[in-house]
Amino acid sequence: MTLSQLNQSIPPCPSPTRVVEPVFRWLQQQLIFEKEGVYLHTNAKKMLQDTTLPGFIRVVERAGVPALEWSPLEDEGRSAPAVLYSKKDGEEGEDDTKFDPGYEPDWAVISTVKKDQQAAVKDSGQWSFSLPLSELYSLRRARFSLGRNFLVLTSRGGHPLPPLHFHRGGTRELLRALQRYIILDQSPMDGRLFLAYPHDSGALSQSFDKLQLMDDGGSDLVSRFIQDPYATTFGGFSKVTNFFKAALRPPDSTGGSRACRDPGLPPQADDEPGFELITCGVELGPRPDVCRGPPLDRWEEFLDPEGRVKNPERIRDLVFRGGIAPPLRKELWKFLLGFYPWNSTAKEREDILRSKTLVPTTSFPSELCWCHGDEYFRMKVQWKSVSEEQEMRNSLLRGYRSLIERDVNRTDRHNTFFSGNDNPGLTLLHDVLMTYCMYNFDLGYVQGMSDLLAPVLFVTQNEVESFWCLTGFMELVHQNFEESQEAMKQQLLQLSILLRALDPELCDFLDSQDSGSLCFCFRWLLIWFKREFSFEDILLLWEVLWTRLPCENFHLLIACSILESQRGELIGSDHDFNTILKHINELTMKLDVEEVLQGAEAIYLQLTRCQDLPLKVQQVLGLYSPPSPEGSPESQTGETDHVLDQSQAGSSDPQTSAELK
Repeated sequence: MTLSQLNQSIPPCPSPTRVVEPVFRWLQQQLIFEKEGVYLHTNAKKMLQDTTLPGFIRVVERAGVPALEWSPLEDEGRSAPAVLYSKKDGEEGEDDTKFDPGYEPDWAVISTVKKDQQAAVKDSGQWSFSLPLSELYSLRRARFSLGRNFLVLTSRGGHPLPPLHFHRGGTRELLRALQRYIILDQSPMDGRLFLAYPHDSGALSQSFDKLQLMDDGGSDLVSRFIQDPYATTFGGFSKVTNFFKAALRPPDSTGGSRACRDPGLPPQADDEPGFELITCGVELGPRPDVCRGPPLDRWEEFLDPEGRVKNPERIRDLVFRGGIAPPLRKELWKFLLGFYPWNSTAKEREDILRSKTLVPTTSFPSELCWCHGDEYFRMKVQWKSVSEEQEMRNSLLRGYRSLIERDVNRTDRHNTFFSGNDNPGLTLLHDVLMTYCMYNFDLGYVQGMSDLLAPVLFVTQNEVESFWCLTGFMELVHQNFEESQEAMKQQLLQLSILLRALDPELCDFLDSQDSGSLCFCFRWLLIWFKREFSFEDILLLWEVLWTRLPCENFHLLIACSILESQRGELIGSDHDFNTILKHINELTMKLDVEEVLQGAEAIYLQLTRCQDLPLKVQQVLGLYSPPSPEGSPESQTGETDHVLDQSQAGSSDPQTSAELK
């Protein structure tokens, strides 16, 4: 729910033609609470304008409907700055040369479709909002050492409002006023988060009905639970999180949660002024020390007499622990990326290689002699044979070619394989990416895919092999490049869940600077840290990630490891939204890959050893339910498996054997 949508929740001022009674109800407004000196953090920073707006926070009743409102303090015609972002080439509007997003503008969005965007300067009144308390989902409070108290409100639609900074205190009084209308209870996942619930038991009964925890729902569910909770639920209530338990306690219960305690009680000695002290709900325990191993430099001893890998899990574990020695990378990457099945014999791999890399008998497309296994060149000739006149009428292909040519010319040019003009490596990079557009029409080409291909092409030194390895890689990350960006949003949310479990104080600081969305990690997750580490380090990092050990989302733990390594620099300095982006961007080529991997594994072990790990964290780590096989390199069931099946049946089917020859 945006600010403008929230404003719509205030009934419009009635016209004189309306009935007198509704007009009277609208004018009948009761002010319950008001506090001045509450600043709204807009995160708009342009020229010499401020990023916060002073104003009032109020709890009001209109026609019996309570609402939480914030309005600016209009002072000498002051207005709020606009929220401006750096625009991509070709977009209309005046560029904001003062804004430094800390990353290349091309990474700001996934979609390659240009949309005209006008950044209108908003006066401070447009930041006002009114949120009915029935629509308040949560309220997060800060508890960190910088001495600035703030709250972040989230509506039931899942939309957070800009942070509210209480420069003159008043949060305790605000909580007291809110508790007249709603129940505020501590989240079991996050001790700094209040969850809002209505006082009426009917709404709570509906919540239980939706959870389907009881066989016999009804209006007397709450009273029955209060009288005999065990008999009412028969253990089913254990599925409900702690905030429901607190909402169902009688008012005189001695076991009430801290969030519902009398706000008038004196604060504890270590309470921060304006806030109740809420302890972290989960004690993670110590973080273990982790040692990495040497790279895998032996291969033949892991094969049986037929060339089949005897223990694939052992290979994955060794790769995860230490990576792969450079001479073995070309062979082992084909297993990790699904080019070769782990259970294939040496003979079957020869058949697969022949099928995948068969070269046409002539260089003239019109005279190609198509044979079994020529799928790569069949796709390549589709775009190679398009005339200039045809391409002029194909805007999609023309757009892909333009993007690819631009990205190829700036991808890893420092590497000798791609450096210099008229480098054959650049031609291979271009051709493989163009062919992938034919392979995956729905996705086509999106910026960043050249970064994924370059290391693969460097290691394989082969156009066709690099293409099929790229398809295996894209099986893992293709959702990152979809125009909807839903997968990226989900990963940023999962990263936030992990980081908040690990370091709530760091999350509070990022929230206070309107950086709690972790958007500065976007590029990390999009192309798996390709631009954060050196070329050689990224080879190690990727082969570790391709093992899918110890969990599918290990790349999120790597991000946590990096962020925690920068904790002191972020919290200990006077950073704002823009400087946080700038600092994160300047980490490029300054990170030690071994230290980051050690930290990520240590984080994983620390979390998995926690007995009371929140359910959402378990889900992110794949501990709550078995990881889905979808998206794994082993799920690549195309021509590779087809050729393998044909090879296995060749001895009993002469016709099949003849086709493979």
